[in-house]
Amino acid sequence: MPVATPDPTAERMLDHLAGAGGGVLALRDADVGTSRERSRRARFVRLAALVWVPVGLGWLRTLTMGPASAFLPLPQVDPFLVTIIVFFGLLLALAVGQQLLSGRSPHVTYRPEQIDVRLADVVGIDGVKDDVVRSLNLFLAHRTFSREMGGTPRRGLLFEGAPGTGKTHLARAMAKEAGVPFLFVSAPSFQSMWYGATAKKIRSYFKALRKAARKEGGAIGFMEEIDAIATSRGGVASAMAPGTMSPSRVAGCHGMSSLPAAYAAVTNGVDAGTVRTAFTSEGTGGVVNELLVQMQSFDALTGWQRLGGWLVDRANLLLPPERQLRRPALLPSNVLLIAATNRADSLDPALLRPGRFDRRLTFELPAKSGRRALVDHFLAGKSHAAELDDGERRDALAALTQGYSPVRIEHLLDEALVAALRRGSREMTWSDVEQARLVEEVGTGAPVEYTAHERCLIATHEAGHATLAWLTAPQRRLEVLTIIRRRGALGLLAHGDREEVFTRSRIELQALVQIAMGGQCAEELFFGDVSTGPGGDLLYATNCAAEMVGAHGMDGSLVSYLAVQNSAACDTNLVGRVLADDRGRDRVEALLQAQKATARALLDANRHLVEALRDALLEREELIGAEITDVLERAAARPRVVDLRDPAGGRLGAPVD
Repeated sequence: MPVATPDPTAERMLDHLAGAGGGVLALRDADVGTSRERSRRARFVRLAALVWVPVGLGWLRTLTMGPASAFLPLPQVDPFLVTIIVFFGLLLALAVGQQLLSGRSPHVTYRPEQIDVRLADVVGIDGVKDDVVRSLNLFLAHRTFSREMGGTPRRGLLFEGAPGTGKTHLARAMAKEAGVPFLFVSAPSFQSMWYGATAKKIRSYFKALRKAARKEGGAIGFMEEIDAIATSRGGVASAMAPGTMSPSRVAGCHGMSSLPAAYAAVTNGVDAGTVRTAFTSEGTGGVVNELLVQMQSFDALTGWQRLGGWLVDRANLLLPPERQLRRPALLPSNVLLIAATNRADSLDPALLRPGRFDRRLTFELPAKSGRRALVDHFLAGKSHAAELDDGERRDALAALTQGYSPVRIEHLLDEALVAALRRGSREMTWSDVEQARLVEEVGTGAPVEYTAHERCLIATHEAGHATLAWLTAPQRRLEVLTIIRRRGALGLLAHGDREEVFTRSRIELQALVQIAMGGQCAEELFFGDVSTGPGGDLLYATNCAAEMVGAHGMDGSLVSYLAVQNSAACDTNLVGRVLADDRGRDRVEALLQAQKATARALLDANRHLVEALRDALLEREELIGAEITDVLERAAARPRVVDLRDPAGGRLGAPVD
């Protein structure tokens, strides 16, 4: 039996898909390049036929016509008849054109040379980027992967994640590296006031996508904000979406954010994950159905193939069974559809099954290493002082931007450049970056003319917060302490984690509650009364305590209020569920009272620290970073005397100057 000789090109592509080659396949070595060359030759043959056939007919007419005859004899036509024909022809063209334009696809086609983003410009999301490169190689080597290994290449990718995490940026880079047309469309642009026009636009878009793929060997479609037209239909079980698992088979370690209640059992025979809607419009039903059909029918017959099939069918009616003609073969379209959304949980589950969106990629906010790579990437193209080339400075900036998206990091550096221009420089410095971060996170300062009493009260209130943060949470970084009004707050303390953390302990959460209580306790200790200032502090403390009681089992009860379903309380958030329960409310109140007592005792024992910070705020109005800790450390280092006349039992007096 003869042994098939392995194809070296196919072997190279398979090795590249396995990871041996690394990076993206070169277009000339991929199936897409082969298909493009085949299409180019076919177009050249058709063009030659279109040119030479009329030329041949013209030569034939020249050789056969008589000396007195015209080359192309024209009939005699009445001008009035021509006018009537033109008039009604224009009316017909106007009516047909209106119908055609109402169903025209709103996409914009970009050629690879029009895109200036490459995969090397995509940094900070290495995990997603690696998976995208693998999907892109499968797209480029689709025929080899199918023929040699029997696999089906990915046909759809769903990018989900917070705004600014690089979904569109990465899709553009994919189109650039693949070297194929990139058909960009915004999902809201499909919507139309005319019934049926939205579905028609979707059909036109996929028709253009398949046409571009046949011409160029492949095409990439990108649909922005797909949730605008693909929300879940009524009566569709959202719990059956791919990627969800039964709670009996998976258990996860949760981070600092409470998750939605996903562990409720099916009650009363009704699936808790089923979306039930009494009314379905074209925007939620017919449009989604059309989108599902088009995503499943990428490999559709062209107009010429339909005509050829019709002619073959008519001829086969006259031929015996053994001499039947074969219908034209279906030519598959190499299409990769990418969709981006910030609300993947609202999409129709039928969209998320394999064969439509085969891969669901989540774009998370970058970790510290990713933020450091982003800082290096952005600073390479922005004017900056030599101090920002220091590795420690860049590490510090990556640490300070925890929770930032790539777009937000770039915006921060742009604002730093604006700050540099404001002070007359053309290079940003570290102080410009800090000033830009201050404005971005706590807002622009708006000085207010406080009364003397209010000024002292606010300074004492904020000093109480900062003192407790320094005493109870050494793992936190004190960033800004101010009595300048910013974003509606008369004063504020901004503090964050020194290191990037993803969980919190009971002690850490208790410290956060104590820090929130610090302002009220300081007012009581120094003024003997409480103002309206602690209102926002109590809101934060109540939320934190409710999470400890109702979600994390940190106060004696192991009942999770997130599991509440099919009751009046399930329509509220976690805090509402806990406070609606009498026992839960009592636990929250007891926890808050206990932490306030602890905070008051700490401040009472360290009044000199509060006084030192208060005086510094009254003098300078705003302390940033090390300025806060310097004041506290100097105050803590001063020797203190014991006032034996104090009836409370010898309270430590003021520091000795």
